[in-house]
Amino acid sequence: MSTTAALEIATLEQAQEMGLTPEEFDHISQILGRTPNFTEMCVYSVMWSEHCSYKNSIKWLKTLPKDGPHMLVKAGEENAGLVDIGDGLACAFKIESHNHPSAIEPYQGAATGVGGINRDIFTMGARPIAQLNSLRFGSLDHPRTKWLLEGVVKGIGDYGNAFGIPVVGGEVFFDESYQVNPLVNAMSAGIMKSDQMISATAAGPGNPVYIVGSATGKDGIQGASFASKDITEDSANDLPSVQVGDPFQEKLLLEATLELGNTDAVVGMQDMGAAGITCSTSEMSAAGEVGMDIQLDKVPLRQDDMKPFEILLSESQERMLVVVEKGKEQIVEDIFEKWDLNAENIGVVTDTGIIRYYMHDELVSEIPAESLVLGGGAPIYEREYKEPAYFAEGQKFTIDQVEEPKDVVIVARQMLSNPNIASKKWVAEQYDSMVGTANMGTNRPSDAAVVNIKGTNKAISLTVDCNARYVNNDPEKGTMIAVAEAARNIVCSGGEPSAITNCLNFGNPYNPEVYWQFVGAIKGMSAACERFKTPVTGGNVSFYNQTAKEDGSASPVFPTPTIGMLGVLKDKSTHTTLDFKYKGDLIFLMGESQNDINSSEYLASIHGIKHSPAPHFDMEEEVAIQNCVKALIKENFINAAHDISDGGLFVAMLEMGLPNGLGFDIVSDSEVRKDAFLFGESQSRVILTVTEDYEEQFLDLVGEHNVPVTLLGHVTQGKVVVDDDHFGFVKDLRGLYENTLGDIMSK
Repeated sequence: MSTTAALEIATLEQAQEMGLTPEEFDHISQILGRTPNFTEMCVYSVMWSEHCSYKNSIKWLKTLPKDGPHMLVKAGEENAGLVDIGDGLACAFKIESHNHPSAIEPYQGAATGVGGINRDIFTMGARPIAQLNSLRFGSLDHPRTKWLLEGVVKGIGDYGNAFGIPVVGGEVFFDESYQVNPLVNAMSAGIMKSDQMISATAAGPGNPVYIVGSATGKDGIQGASFASKDITEDSANDLPSVQVGDPFQEKLLLEATLELGNTDAVVGMQDMGAAGITCSTSEMSAAGEVGMDIQLDKVPLRQDDMKPFEILLSESQERMLVVVEKGKEQIVEDIFEKWDLNAENIGVVTDTGIIRYYMHDELVSEIPAESLVLGGGAPIYEREYKEPAYFAEGQKFTIDQVEEPKDVVIVARQMLSNPNIASKKWVAEQYDSMVGTANMGTNRPSDAAVVNIKGTNKAISLTVDCNARYVNNDPEKGTMIAVAEAARNIVCSGGEPSAITNCLNFGNPYNPEVYWQFVGAIKGMSAACERFKTPVTGGNVSFYNQTAKEDGSASPVFPTPTIGMLGVLKDKSTHTTLDFKYKGDLIFLMGESQNDINSSEYLASIHGIKHSPAPHFDMEEEVAIQNCVKALIKENFINAAHDISDGGLFVAMLEMGLPNGLGFDIVSDSEVRKDAFLFGESQSRVILTVTEDYEEQFLDLVGEHNVPVTLLGHVTQGKVVVDDDHFGFVKDLRGLYENTLGDIMSK
């Protein structure tokens, strides 16, 4: 396509091929006062895609709580959220998805997801210090699942290890709903001085605009549109929509960017992620209520024959857009030359509010910046939603419908060898968790990752949480539980919950039942975040996570609103780990056991029942228990703390015993079925260990908080006993728990 062809009038058919509706095509023509040309149509197609515009979700996203005492940047204002952690420091953190690219090319899809989320952090002037991820795949019985898992884990590991930022936590979950469409959610956190944030806002007409970092190629073109449609059997044809990453270039870009941030030359800066130059130029201009004139022929290219629309839409990695104060161009050019990176002046800020793109001095596109961005001219829709039939049917389930197992020892072994319960050691060992030496939890495991803030007495705690089965069975309650569990993990690690970021993974928003799940999840998240005082700093929405079928129908993934939470340890000595420390320590259960196996892994995998109510959860019980755990940690009355979640109490206690090879001897609750006691997943429960010397003080403080606590038993030298039934020794059970995933992947 020549430059002349790029100026040809676009057609409705082209618009629809790019994912725009006839109504949107007409609206674009009204905005421009004319029919758009082909290049302009390409620009609108990516900027008005679901991935960039959030047109089907923004109405509900605006209802999420965004205000909090520590917030420095609210959701949507900058590249990532920014939270004050005291002593003049701030933490930038964010989670985003790279689902569709990972479904087609898992290695590069996952690797570039890691690269992109880290750029969001250091573009703000923060140095990344920790990464986490949340991964969902189909059944491990399927060869494709193994291929996807291997590729994704290697992509994350290779990129993160080479880039030099440790992976400190995460989760992996398997379910048939993710068979074709896996979920790859990547989170990053960085530290900076709270008064040195670099804004993603353009300002100052006459200021030059630079593209810095790698050269631009044809990889990733129409990637935002690709992420805004269903995965089909033909999706492999969209391979050019998958970007290619280079972690070594990113490392250079990180250092150059942070060095640049220490000068007075930068006006604004933004990562080039989805939609590339199109997105960064329009969003920075709209944020500053200015315009830009951009010379596309000045963009450093990897290929000579790139058309204007290809340059604009390329999602080549390791690139940023920088607005520089006029007269200080040499500062920028010298820094990037030092780091052997491109830094090309490609345009200028104007006072027009219009984005004009030129190719060899010929105007190829002229668009109002505001019309392209979220909350501006981009469309906002309110989709219909309705409760699916499966929900009401699932609510009818009761525990009486399931026969109590005759031998819980056999069930316990089955649970330990369940891929959703078993150790993810095979995954974790492919990540470098110690690079940078900031991770405090590698040899002292805790419910949340704890990362040291060098030069201070502080640490941050980080976690990603979401039980998608709970959310599928009850979106509102299930998402409340996801937030509550994240907060519980932070608290059990010795931290104070501060704020969240989210990655909202759902099916097609035009499906009323899928949209019902989305609306319920937002309502649940809002309620929980309000109660825990953890405002939402941002994140992303990923719709169209489903598999299209030949008959025209589609099978959506489990609704998966992944919660990434940040906590702060004002004094790192409060870091609390989950491992049993000493033989003879008393084991207490805080919270009440329920006669409840709802939505548990036990019910789903042992009994094959997928639909049931979400497990027992009471918000006020949860808050009271978390407050009590905080007080116990502050007084140093406990030796270990571990929340009960996937797999129930038995799995949680084994996880506490494994690090030091210690076991437990406990008594169950006679008023609760033994399978519910051992494997039920009712919420708001924490296992604590206490030395006998502190038992009295422990019980007195618990009494002041008026929360239920039960003495279960004591820590043993290594044997595992429940009600005098011997389950074996920890050293024997370790193999089932730690080797399951590796054994499956090696077959």
